[in-house]
Amino acid sequence: MEKVRQASHAGSWYTDNPAKLSSDLEEWLRASGLTKSPHVRGVIAPHAGYSYSGRAAAYAFGNIDPTNISRIFLLGPSHHYYTPRCALSTATVYKTPIGDLPVDVEMIKEIRAMGKFEMMDLRVDEAEHSMEMHLPYLAKVFQGHNVKVVPILVGSVSAASEAMYGELLAKYVDDPKNFFSVSSDFCHWGSRFNYVRYDKSHGPIHKSIEALDQMGMDIIETGDPDAFKKYLLEFDNTICGRHPISIFLHMLKHCSSKIKINFLRYEQSSQCQTMRDSSVSYASAAAKLES
Repeated sequence: MEKVRQASHAGSWYTDNPAKLSSDLEEWLRASGLTKSPHVRGVIAPHAGYSYSGRAAAYAFGNIDPTNISRIFLLGPSHHYYTPRCALSTATVYKTPIGDLPVDVEMIKEIRAMGKFEMMDLRVDEAEHSMEMHLPYLAKVFQGHNVKVVPILVGSVSAASEAMYGELLAKYVDDPKNFFSVSSDFCHWGSRFNYVRYDKSHGPIHKSIEALDQMGMDIIETGDPDAFKKYLLEFDNTICGRHPISIFLHMLKHCSSKIKINFLRYEQSSQCQTMRDSSVSYASAAAKLES
């Protein structure tokens, strides 16, 4: 029986007009000027409203060569629902205004059988935006290709759980038909986010934020999940997809393939000058197979 996850944020976080959405995505992908590569096996991309991060996200999704990929694992943080575990979607199809993405129900079954994942209620699924904001880009890039999605909501998992999930999912990285879309924004700065760390040695506030984010991106690029954990403990940077990123780093560490993450774009929603300001940072990366 079909169980549909509606595009619940269409019409607010991004346009629900299919022609407009399609042309916006095309324009952003074209503007990124990236060459598609069959060696790109995953991305890290933001999940804010498209007016904020749509342009930056193109620098992740623009790398994808859809030719040989038939399955996309989505890893997104949970913003509203608390769980100390990862949760799998119970939907059979994810709707977008520009084409629907079927869920790989067989793969969900296989992962569920590992006994470490819970199932998420459809209402939880539809309330969460972190994975949905990747869907229109994926629907666009994979248009005309038979591809299924495996949505995994990542809860507030412990460091030990991050490693455990990374090890469990690592084998899927070695199958070149699989692709990984990891959802995260970077620093949420300002009193409304309860985060106002400011290192004056960098000059204006926005430069301090950029230096902090850059440090995090550099560590992610090393592929070392323990160094990333140490960075988060020390600076407490408000990277909302810290858990999905950490699990992905553990996956790359435990798989047989040599895959390297490279950040290609960094933007801020606004440039903070005073302590009254606020901003969210967006970073886009590609995870590429090294020959």
